[in-house]
Amino acid sequence: MIETDILIIGAGPTGLFTVFEAGLLKMKCHLIDALPQAGGQCSEIYPKKPIYDIPAYPEILAGDLTEKLMEQCKQFEPGFTLGERAETIEKQADGSFIVTTNKGTQHKAPVVAIAGGLGSFEPRKPQLDAIAFYEDKGVAYMIKDPEIYRHKKVVISGGGDSALDWSIFLSEVASEVTLIHRRNEFRGALDSVDKVQQLKDNGKINIITPAEVTALIGKNQLEAIEVTKSGEQPVRIETDCFMPLFGLSPKLGPIADWGLEIEKNAIKVNNALDYQTNIPGVFAIGDVNTYPGKLKLILCGFHEATLMCQAAYQIINPGKRYVLKYTTVSGIDGFDGTRKEAPKAVVKSIN
Repeated sequence: MIETDILIIGAGPTGLFTVFEAGLLKMKCHLIDALPQAGGQCSEIYPKKPIYDIPAYPEILAGDLTEKLMEQCKQFEPGFTLGERAETIEKQADGSFIVTTNKGTQHKAPVVAIAGGLGSFEPRKPQLDAIAFYEDKGVAYMIKDPEIYRHKKVVISGGGDSALDWSIFLSEVASEVTLIHRRNEFRGALDSVDKVQQLKDNGKINIITPAEVTALIGKNQLEAIEVTKSGEQPVRIETDCFMPLFGLSPKLGPIADWGLEIEKNAIKVNNALDYQTNIPGVFAIGDVNTYPGKLKLILCGFHEATLMCQAAYQIINPGKRYVLKYTTVSGIDGFDGTRKEAPKAVVKSIN
């Protein structure tokens, strides 16, 4: 059982900033995320795309924003349960909650903050017979450990950043990489498109366009795929791994069954006070919530996280008054023993 002060569902920008704000109030956090790394959409979908509306950053790449937020909250030693989806929630007699993941990992906290962005991301799967049978038997929708594909034949299907970037990376790992897309044109960063073109010209990547994977072949394990080019007969390609990288589809997932008030696939909250849901002790912050005038912006999630932490403090420390201190004056004391503070003024005569 993992115990903490605030259990955060979602390790995107809002969830990570919550760790920092909670840390200032001496509250520890643990984060659950279905993705294999922190950052949410910023790290999984568009790490190389710039964001222009983060205060003090005229331009910052989404992946760099994740790194900055991780660095900012590092002092407060957050815990992470990654690659697991929050499945069930049970309220205890003492008012705390136990949240269990799809892999059975249990977490206990007096406060739960749902910072799930647009929801838990599920891969968009191609409509292929028996694809579920081959999952974890050669078919994968995310690449968690590239070393698994060393010296193997790999087929990637897709035409966006993820398909391009992984084709480039795996060209140095796998024995053979084939990239399949239903159109001739790819949509991605210019340097990635140019790099794939260069690798194709050098014989490091096979590209088949316009074409689609139309069948999976193999008795107990994926052994080959069937590819059909527009207007041509299907062709069999031997492969060890097939990765359809068609992006991720956001869904509330099991959280939708927690008894929360839902409106248009978002969680209704009390925005006039603290972003608490209809269940006392359970908050929703960031893109996952809704209220009159809601804007789905990262900076709004930061604001909501700050006010939520103030309310969480009162739940965890009932009757205890918190006096707001500015970090420029008081500095920051981390749970890891580190301290950040401005240089102290000196009193010294000048002769």
